[in-house]
Amino acid sequence: MASTAASIFNLKDTSLLHTQGFIDGQWVDAKEGAKISVTNPATTEEIGQVPEMGIAETKEAIEAASKAFKTWSKTTAKHRHDILMKFFALMKEHEDDLARIITLENGKPLADAKGENTYSASYLEWFAEEAVRTYGEVIPSAMSNLRNIVVKQPIGVVSILTPWNFPSAMITRKLGAALAAGCTAVIKPPAETPFSCLALVELANRAGIPPGVINVVTTNANIQEVGKELCVNPLVKKVSFTGSTGVAKLLYGYASSTLKKVSIEAGGNAPFIVFDDADIDAAVEGAIACKFRGSGQTCVCANRIYVQSSVYAEFASRLAERVAAFKVGDGLDSETTHGPLIHERAIAKVEHHVEDAISRGAQIIHGGKRLSRTGSFFAPTILSDVPADAVINFEETFGPVAALTKFETEEEVLKLANDTPFGLAGYFFSRDVGRVWRVAEALEVGMVGTNTGLLSQAVIPFGGIKESGLGREGSKYGVEDYMNIKFIAFGGL
Repeated sequence: MASTAASIFNLKDTSLLHTQGFIDGQWVDAKEGAKISVTNPATTEEIGQVPEMGIAETKEAIEAASKAFKTWSKTTAKHRHDILMKFFALMKEHEDDLARIITLENGKPLADAKGENTYSASYLEWFAEEAVRTYGEVIPSAMSNLRNIVVKQPIGVVSILTPWNFPSAMITRKLGAALAAGCTAVIKPPAETPFSCLALVELANRAGIPPGVINVVTTNANIQEVGKELCVNPLVKKVSFTGSTGVAKLLYGYASSTLKKVSIEAGGNAPFIVFDDADIDAAVEGAIACKFRGSGQTCVCANRIYVQSSVYAEFASRLAERVAAFKVGDGLDSETTHGPLIHERAIAKVEHHVEDAISRGAQIIHGGKRLSRTGSFFAPTILSDVPADAVINFEETFGPVAALTKFETEEEVLKLANDTPFGLAGYFFSRDVGRVWRVAEALEVGMVGTNTGLLSQAVIPFGGIKESGLGREGSKYGVEDYMNIKFIAFGGL
């Protein structure tokens, strides 16, 4: 099967393709020999298989990480910096192959996959630089014979659980911070997109990361028991998860059994607001960027689009014109602008949201149905006059559907925007400086895009509030989430 997979991926460097898990520096199969089939969502064809691992392999991986932590945590920050920079350089060197892997298992257009690789690698570069800046502190003492010192130390073994929508970047955003801090890791990549993770591990080995520092457990059928073990095992000191709010709550409950430190980036329901004083062309481009990137399969996608009544028709018309020019297809086709959804379950959810909105009075401006071709394709869709009680306003669609709703006043739209238990990201377009400050401060989210539809960068604190999660990834705050603060009182001076 490995040789078949190699011919399908057709990589320049075939050694980047691995079909085994990785524990304590060794590529390994599942003890019981079971396999997971991985398919290309654009063709529904199998592109390879990886091991169906379980509790036994997970415990081995955790134990290997715990053993490796004893030495990795003692390395200097400069040493970790140098290895991460080698890792970064290798990602840049192999960007074409890494992008091809992403496209084949995720479906996104090759240009987007190359963009993800650049974004993914940027986290290694950023956290390499942050590794040498994990400063401590001296606190002035009220007693002349006492000195108060604060130091930061790596937290220990970290469980990393990631989604399929950014199969590379969601790993490096967590792993880069963990390695920079001096932590070791066990990664559970998604069953839909394991090959990107395994390719990253190959490059990490080449960069000089020692055995046991990074471990990978692949699973699908055993996902619940493996996820639980990654949270309850006492050797694990931190859990970092990106995925749905429902799963986040489950894992958070497991991790509470030993009061582990937890970072969670869960579901979103981002509002996108266009005020009547906005630059409409810029607002349309912003909506294209944050609604349809990845065919709507990103956690910070605009899910509810509110447009002030006086510019509603103009915005809808211009948006429809842009969306009509999209080329939906296989991500390996150079003309493709938007790829497939990840699987049939994703198609079913999008269909449900569209049908529900129409049943409640919404109108289809463009698209509205799955495409009659092989693969998980749904037409980029624009709905107008979406009522407040439509399901799409309460659930994250995770698909290429722009749901437009008209509003009259700033007060009204802020109430609509904040009427959700989620609070990951929010966007709005306005050229009124007073309104910009008011709305940015009033939106109940962790991140705000003002006159832009793009947020994600390695340098910014990525994360949400309310039921969208806790903790931050990226930025200087990201590495701090993988460290303990220790106070030392030096007396007898």
